[in-house]
Amino acid sequence: MDTEAQHTERDRSSPSPESGPATADTPESEETEERSRSVFASVVAWVPGGRLTLTALLCMGVLLLVSTFVVQPYAIPSGSMEPAFRPGDRVLVNKLAYRFGSGPQRGDAVVFDGSGYFGDSDYVKRVAGVGGDRVVCCDKRGRIKVNGEPVDEPYLFPGDAPSTVRFDVVVPDGTLFLLGDHRSDSSDSRDHLGSPGGGMIPVDAVIGRADWIAWPLGRWTSLKRPDAYARVPAPGGAHG
Repeated sequence: MDTEAQHTERDRSSPSPESGPATADTPESEETEERSRSVFASVVAWVPGGRLTLTALLCMGVLLLVSTFVVQPYAIPSGSMEPAFRPGDRVLVNKLAYRFGSGPQRGDAVVFDGSGYFGDSDYVKRVAGVGGDRVVCCDKRGRIKVNGEPVDEPYLFPGDAPSTVRFDVVVPDGTLFLLGDHRSDSSDSRDHLGSPGGGMIPVDAVIGRADWIAWPLGRWTSLKRPDAYARVPAPGGAHG
């Protein structure tokens, strides 16, 4: 009898299986969730067009952030960079390419702000010389030379000479010497040697590197830096 009484007492003191542990659905959490829903509903009600308009605004905000800090579309306005870029092409400019310590490299196609240098607009050109480089036109075969090394440029517009303008320049630190691929149809550093800045563009004016052709869809491609400048020595290693 004593044993049965002890068992009965133990059973009474044990928590009921139905009571269970406390859950997150407490009155406080339910009240917080209800407030959040109420605030969201108020915002949706305040915005004309409701959820659809709010979703569109959020998408536009994300696109604006991406365009400002990551990738920016740019429309090619002329044939100065043919055949790589055609008029009407939409390229995507990688704005992070030079944000983490690396700078533009010879051969890169860059989009830059030419205000005060080339004109009040954005331009796309190819980097032919970086700070410290000596860029010369031309050798006996008509090629440009960078730090004494002749450069074969396979991206030139068919039939174009590397340059019909003679030049011999040393690129100041922090600037770039830029040329179009369609040399006979490009106003670039060669044409601004007597302008403010001597035809050079500050690295700080570079918006980013053209890394993709996005439109028309039939021309979608990623762009690689050509190896035309692979043999060019560092500025201190010029050999003629």
